[in-house]
Amino acid sequence: MKSHISTPGATRQFTQLLSSTPRGARLARLLAVQQLAEWGWPPSCTASESAALVVAELAANAVTHGRVRGRCFRLRLVVEAPDTLRVEVADPRGDRRPQPRTTTLDPGAESGRGLVLVDALATRWGTEPRPPSGKTVWAWLPLT
Repeated sequence: MKSHISTPGATRQFTQLLSSTPRGARLARLLAVQQLAEWGWPPSCTASESAALVVAELAANAVTHGRVRGRCFRLRLVVEAPDTLRVEVADPRGDRRPQPRTTTLDPGAESGRGLVLVDALATRWGTEPRPPSGKTVWAWLPLT
C-alpha cells in the first residue's frame, strides 16, 4: 500500500500564511513540494511537479495582483480524496478576480500565460469570495 493513501475519514491539510512578496511566493512553492513529499509524493513525481507549478503561479498572482500593503496571503493544500489535491491561495483583494482566458495569447507578451498553465494542469479551477474583502483562487490537481 502506498504511504500517501489516507485512511477513510482522514484529511491531510496544510495551511501557511506568507508575506505578499516575491520571496513569499517562492517559499509557497517550496513549502508545497516539501509538504507533498511528507505525504508521500516525492519532488520528482508528476503530481508534485504540477502542484509546484500551480502554487508558483497562484502565489505569484497573489503577490502581483492581490497584494495589500501589510497583509499576507494564505496557502492551503488539502488532499480531498486519495487522488485529488486542492490548492488554495487566498489574498486580500477580492476586487481583482482572475478569469479564464477566452482570447488567444500574444506570442510576444511577457505575461498572461500563468492561468493557461493552471488550466492545463488542473482538472478544475476557480475563485470564490473570502469575506470581508478577499478572494481564494483554487485548483484541483490529480495525484495519480
